[in-house]
Amino acid sequence: MAVVLPFEPTDPSIEALVRLVKGDMERVNATILARTGSDVAMIPEVANHLISGGGKRLRPMLTLACAALSGYRGEGHVKLAASVEFMHTATLLHDDVVDESDMRRGKLAARKLWGNEASVLVGDFLLGQAFKMMVEVGSLQCLDILSNAACVIAEGEVMQLAAAKNTETSEDDYLAVIRGKTAELFAAACEVGAVLGARPKAEQGACRSYGMNLGIAFQLVDDALDYGGSQAKLGKNVGDDFREGKITLPVVLAFRRGDAQERAFWQRSLEQSACDDAQLEQAIHLLTKHRALVDTIERARHYGAIAKDALALFPPGGAKDALMEAVDFCISRAH
Repeated sequence: MAVVLPFEPTDPSIEALVRLVKGDMERVNATILARTGSDVAMIPEVANHLISGGGKRLRPMLTLACAALSGYRGEGHVKLAASVEFMHTATLLHDDVVDESDMRRGKLAARKLWGNEASVLVGDFLLGQAFKMMVEVGSLQCLDILSNAACVIAEGEVMQLAAAKNTETSEDDYLAVIRGKTAELFAAACEVGAVLGARPKAEQGACRSYGMNLGIAFQLVDDALDYGGSQAKLGKNVGDDFREGKITLPVVLAFRRGDAQERAFWQRSLEQSACDDAQLEQAIHLLTKHRALVDTIERARHYGAIAKDALALFPPGGAKDALMEAVDFCISRAH
């Protein structure tokens, strides 16, 4: 069972962003392939299984686009973009182990093919390579931003682990989780582009704000898609968040708005991990009844608008237009 989520009448894409950074992304991809090389055969096997798995590489594209927006003309943005992608890939490898996920980007998760230990250790290898490239760029400020992001992401993941199955989680609690585990890397990816361009503090902060709010919007749409999307779009099974007992914003809203009997259903299903297909169908019914999915997308639109407003400091141009449309694309995934 799925529900129809609200969407804009237009059909935004990231084609403008892809065109803007096409040349640099070819260099980023070459760097990624080179840096996953190792004499230990399992390392490139595991890493490339996920890296070549069809992800859009949105985060490194944002680094390149913000460098272009800032007028940067050097070479460091390529290595920083590759570092950002390695950080993201490492978190996916680790997350799949923590969540015991079977699918990632439409195919078997690495942990199902090579085991949990290999997934964790290859994730650690990629983090090490990411930090090596940051050092090679030679910007202490960029190193500080991305290393801080690594800490915040880990904190966000631990916060999510602590909140799992806890129906007392508030909307503020949940927003704190996604700011850490998802939005922080978006923010850092954008901020380092402006730092490389030696832009004023206000513009560096604007790029960070753009990335942070885009990241929140992106995650909120993902939360809604877990109940109202398709396996092809998600790259994982519909309802995985529910089966894993994750407390996401749609659940927070439906739980708060429900009656005592409905709240008992959420507590029984999530806290006791008693989540079969019939209960998933009931969960989707309650989410629809209380407009939880619709309102989650509306929250995403709100944060998307903040992201767009953050770019008002910059003059019109191709990079700005591409970044603005990227916001619309991230939200349009809900349909």
